[in-house]
Amino acid sequence: MAQTQTKIAKVDPVWQRICDEAETAIRDEPLIGGFVHTSVLHHASLENALAYRISMKLASSEMSDQMLREIADHAYASEPSLADAARADIVAIFDRDPACLRFLQPLLFFKGFQAVQAHRLGAWLFRQGRRDLAYYVQMRVSEIFGVDIHPGATIGKGLMIDHAHSIVIGETAVVGDNVSMLHSVTLGGTGKEEEDRHPKIGDGVLIGAGAKVLGNITIGHCSRIAAGSVVLEAVEPMKTVAGVPAKVVGEAGCAQPSRTMDQLLRTHG
Repeated sequence: MAQTQTKIAKVDPVWQRICDEAETAIRDEPLIGGFVHTSVLHHASLENALAYRISMKLASSEMSDQMLREIADHAYASEPSLADAARADIVAIFDRDPACLRFLQPLLFFKGFQAVQAHRLGAWLFRQGRRDLAYYVQMRVSEIFGVDIHPGATIGKGLMIDHAHSIVIGETAVVGDNVSMLHSVTLGGTGKEEEDRHPKIGDGVLIGAGAKVLGNITIGHCSRIAAGSVVLEAVEPMKTVAGVPAKVVGEAGCAQPSRTMDQLLRTHG
């Protein structure tokens, strides 16, 4: 007796929601129908849509969108965690950014999300030993989005970079899961040393606008860095630091600062 094999379709609620929202967007604004179709509805999966979106944004006269698309398709097929991280990023942005009302928005419009996904592609190339191509991706991300993340940096999932202008993250930096940061954040070094020289950001950390975290220091999980601070020393978990140079000014104030996005410093007395 011939055996019957049943294939169960993969359930992807994030992608399904994006497609549903895309249909609604076209009904509400027919003039963007072509853009939404080519960016979303033309594709069978989030992986395909991401590869298309990244290739279109990074293409130039020096490297075609078709070539970049082939590279991205291969990356997503080889390493499924790349698209899983993108799904976590979309959910994080929707959860934390009051300006994000749909899952569709980061994919189509938010340069922070797009820059991070392009970085993930460059980081994959870097790990594969294709370093010149990784540097090309880094260059184009910097030119197009104003976000400069070295392909050697390690970026966790569930990342939200709000506004995402003038972000700089160095080669040996590590950013944990479920981190939130605002524009003009720097995770940099303090000199010309060539070894491990950049910050290690724990899970659930909130980094305010314009903050500079410099050197091979650890920022403990679920801590807060106030806007405009310059952090030169390690920060214990669940603390709030502020100032130039930054000092501990209190507890983090909640269990998950990166989710609440509460940046106010409160005094009690």
